[in-house]
Amino acid sequence: MGVSTAKPGQGLCLVTVDFPPVNALPVQGWYDLADAVRAASRDPGTRCVVLAAEGRGFNAGVDIKELRRDPGRAALIGANRGCFEAFAAVYECEVPVVAAVGGFCLGGGIGLAGNADAIVASEDAVFGLPELDRGALGAATHLARLVPAHLMRVLYYTARTVTAAELHAHGSVWKVVPRDRLMDAALELAAEIARKDGTLIRLAKAAINGIDPVDVRRSYRFEQGFTFEAALEGAGDRVRDTFGAGGSGAARATEPSGAAPGAPARADGAEAEEARS
Repeated sequence: MGVSTAKPGQGLCLVTVDFPPVNALPVQGWYDLADAVRAASRDPGTRCVVLAAEGRGFNAGVDIKELRRDPGRAALIGANRGCFEAFAAVYECEVPVVAAVGGFCLGGGIGLAGNADAIVASEDAVFGLPELDRGALGAATHLARLVPAHLMRVLYYTARTVTAAELHAHGSVWKVVPRDRLMDAALELAAEIARKDGTLIRLAKAAINGIDPVDVRRSYRFEQGFTFEAALEGAGDRVRDTFGAGGSGAARATEPSGAAPGAPARADGAEAEEARS
C-alpha cells in the first residue's frame, strides 16, 4: 500500500498508487506521489513515466475521512498543498508522463490525468469532478485540458462524468482498451516514446510546456483559494458532512465502473471514507 516505483523496461519508470479501497489519497500520499514522480524525472536514464494505480479505480481524490477527523484546517491545507505538489510534479516532469486510467478518475484524479502528456484508458473508465458535491472547488484547470470549455462547465456544475470513449472522441484520450489490456497498452506507448533520444525528448517536453496557453500551476492555485474561502464560510464542511448520506457509500464504491455516461460522479473520497469505516 502506498506509492511504489518500478523499471518495466529500458528508459521507463512505472509509478503505481495503491490506497485501498478506492485510491482516495491522504495528505502524505499526495506528497509521496509527487516525490516519486520527481525522482523519476531527475533520473537521467528515464525517458518516459507511466502513472498507474492498483485496485478498482485510478484515483478518487482526497481522503475525506482525514479532513473530517481534523477539527481545524491543517488537513485541508495539507490536502491543498499536497494536491498542488502532485499535479505540478506530473506537469513539470522532465519527460513525458503517460497516465494509465482504469475505472474511476475523479477529483484529484482529474488533476493527475489532466496534467499528464498522454492518457490510455480502459473501456470502463469514467472521468469527473464531484467537487461541488463534497464541499470543495478545484481542478477545473485540468478538466479544461480534457474537454471543450462549455462541456467542462456543465460537468463541473453538475458533478457528472464522461466516459473514456467520449474523451477519446475529444482527442484527450490516446487509446481506449479492455481493462485487462490497460497496462500493456500504456507501456507500449511509453516504450515508443522512450525509444527517442533522451536529450531531445526532455527538450521536447520543456518546449511544449513552454507554449501552453494556460499556466496550470497559477490557475489551479487560484481555484484552491476558493476552496479555502468555502471552508472559512462553513459551506465546505456543510456539504462535506452530508455527502454520501443518501445511501451506502461502501456499496456504491464497489461499482464505480458501472456509472452511465453523464451520470453523477461516484466512489470519490467521501464514499472511500465510508468504505473504510
